[in-house]
Amino acid sequence: MNLQESLHSNPIFSLVAQTAHQMQRETYVVGGYVRDLLLKRPSKDIDFVCIGDGISLAREVAKNLKTQAGHTTDVTVFKNFGTAMVRHEEYELEFVGARKESYQRNSRKPIVENGTLQDDQNRRDFTINAMAISLNADNYGELVDPFDGVSDLKRKMIKTPLDPAITFSDDPLRMMRAVRFAAQLSFDIAPKTFDALSDHAERLKIVSQERITTELNKITLSSLPSYGFKLLFHSQLLHQFFPEMVALQGVETVNGKSHKDNFYHTLQVLDNVAQVSDDLWLRWAAILHDIAKPPTKRFHPKAGWTFHGHEDKGARMVPYIFRKLKLPLDQKMKFVQKLVRLHLRPIALVKKEVTDSAVRRLLYEAGNDIEALMKLCRADITSKNHSRVKRYLHNFDLVEEKMQAVEEKDQVRNFQPVITGEEIMRTFGLKPSRVVGDIKNELKEAVLDGKIRNEHPEAYEYMLKIADIKGLKPVRD
Repeated sequence: MNLQESLHSNPIFSLVAQTAHQMQRETYVVGGYVRDLLLKRPSKDIDFVCIGDGISLAREVAKNLKTQAGHTTDVTVFKNFGTAMVRHEEYELEFVGARKESYQRNSRKPIVENGTLQDDQNRRDFTINAMAISLNADNYGELVDPFDGVSDLKRKMIKTPLDPAITFSDDPLRMMRAVRFAAQLSFDIAPKTFDALSDHAERLKIVSQERITTELNKITLSSLPSYGFKLLFHSQLLHQFFPEMVALQGVETVNGKSHKDNFYHTLQVLDNVAQVSDDLWLRWAAILHDIAKPPTKRFHPKAGWTFHGHEDKGARMVPYIFRKLKLPLDQKMKFVQKLVRLHLRPIALVKKEVTDSAVRRLLYEAGNDIEALMKLCRADITSKNHSRVKRYLHNFDLVEEKMQAVEEKDQVRNFQPVITGEEIMRTFGLKPSRVVGDIKNELKEAVLDGKIRNEHPEAYEYMLKIADIKGLKPVRD
């Protein structure tokens, strides 16, 4: 299928072309949609650039869509950016007037002037995003490709249209976008372009963390996220905003004993998770599961390298890292924190005979996140010893079978004790106090240990025994 046939397959292009012709407005499809069309990738975001006022073209297109489709089509105008968005069915259509940009050293916000199509293509970040398709009558469907982006698509290469030093210095966020496109498309970054990433990495500091993290999350959601993170690391971009992850890299040897490189281990775990889940926050749990290994690292002459308590310290680091990276401080953060804190627990279970009590406690603490936790734990087995990996994964199968049996029998996942604090206070004539919490906690522990079932008569009798030891007697009404 050639480009003209591709345009004819979607009636939106003929409508925009007719509207532009009526307004005598030279118009092109540009950027990511053109790239994805040539790559045969689905895309619902279509960018149009015209010579003149893009906002008035957007309004006229929306009016014609309303006439054609018979329902109102909203136009969202972004005056500060000179753009307008039209939502039509599953598509988002963005319109902008062609422009040229210039930058000041301390800002990535450009000074914008009206320009030609060539000016507009010159300001694009990469050659593969600088292509345009004409919607004009005299050359409808013709590809305008001044930087030979088609060749770079064939070579699978990320390359800037102009000198990368200028491109990245003008707008340093483009450095994160270079890595993001490389990760999403499985492309290489051209040598000169990659060198410019390293040379200008510190310029990333003028970019808001929110914009950096948006790109970081897209890299994290790619099919092989380790590739993007390796590019971030080797270009020094990661060092600018995520030093805690950089600190994982490296191997130290004392008395002939070495530990594994926890940076590359983390990336392997992340890739393993990516094979089984598209969940961004499970992937973040993979990124952060060993984040506290550097500060907890110790060398013992007999035991060698240890990282005792790294799971608890890592869980305490999660809110700080989420806050710094401008990630959400809500249930998503708590989910990641929980998985970081618990990620060693199932591994510990496979090393010894699994008791019902240990399984109950894990089910209780993990709650509805137990399946996600087990995915993380399976992903965490990265040994080069294939028989060892196979043995651990088999043991995990046994643990999960045990979990299913215990849950069906005891239903302890997210359980609430049948004896409440209010009932304890009413029974013994107590006010809110530590002893009430102690009794409630002992009841919970008894259920988890399998001493009693979480049923009222049994739990009530056990409560009376606990209270008697503490010198408490039931009060009479």
